[in-house]
Amino acid sequence: MSEATPDVAKSVTVECSIEQAFAIFAEHPLDWWPEKHVFVQDRRSITIEPVVGGRYYETGADGEEIAWGTITEWDPPNRLVMTWRVGPGWQPIYEDTKASFIKVDFEATGPNTTKVTLTHADLDRHGQPLAGQIYGALNGPSPGDTLAKYATAVLKHTPAKV
Repeated sequence: MSEATPDVAKSVTVECSIEQAFAIFAEHPLDWWPEKHVFVQDRRSITIEPVVGGRYYETGADGEEIAWGTITEWDPPNRLVMTWRVGPGWQPIYEDTKASFIKVDFEATGPNTTKVTLTHADLDRHGQPLAGQIYGALNGPSPGDTLAKYATAVLKHTPAKV
């Protein structure tokens, strides 16, 4: 019996309320999504549908849509969980039964500071050797590329402090 592939969790603390942190993550994914993570050519938008059972998907300039996954938990401003439909060669898969989960937790650490933790969980759902390859690609120091970019998006979408 083989050992389970560990989860990969990274976090960043941003200067905004928990409500703002959640809203920026959910409403402005194009601002924080890594440019290298694309399923469609000439991507024009990324949408997160704000409901359990909703999709999060890319839309290309030609109107093509490819879903990255399904929203499995929607609990603003505390938590968002979605499936992650990545297959071999970092290509899309079209069923949630073979997808891992992205869990995003928001924790108010002060009136205007929020810790955001992004966890890639249940990687074994991708099967081996892909689960191990994904773990190797994701495992590294916090905050990682995605959350570093998210922190920049927070600065863009919150009013300047005087």
